[in-house]
Amino acid sequence: MEFAVSRAGTTLVTLHEGTDTTARDEATDELATRLESLAVDGTISDFEITDATVYEHPTAPFDPYTITLEFTVEVIVDADDDASAEEIGASAIAEALENADVSSISYTSSPAVSAD
Repeated sequence: MEFAVSRAGTTLVTLHEGTDTTARDEATDELATRLESLAVDGTISDFEITDATVYEHPTAPFDPYTITLEFTVEVIVDADDDASAEEIGASAIAEALENADVSSISYTSSPAVSAD
């Protein structure tokens, strides 16, 4: 049986930009590009970036911004039941994000399972 498994999380992106707004926009674009590549190759079925906030401002003129991005990722898995789908989906999401070089991930929810 097919199940959709989704999970919310946060990640940190560090980059050099001129303002808070451009730093948040660039960090969002960078994460979106990585997640879009996963969607195109079928590794994930859907994603959403829900928020971008400045985690750490530059302390000197050439220091980078660190941006916190909140996101949700969904995968479709084949499993016998909800519990198996949750386990398989959580592993698939973690592996996909690791392969896309999304680091410093903190999951903010348990995997959510729904019959697809």
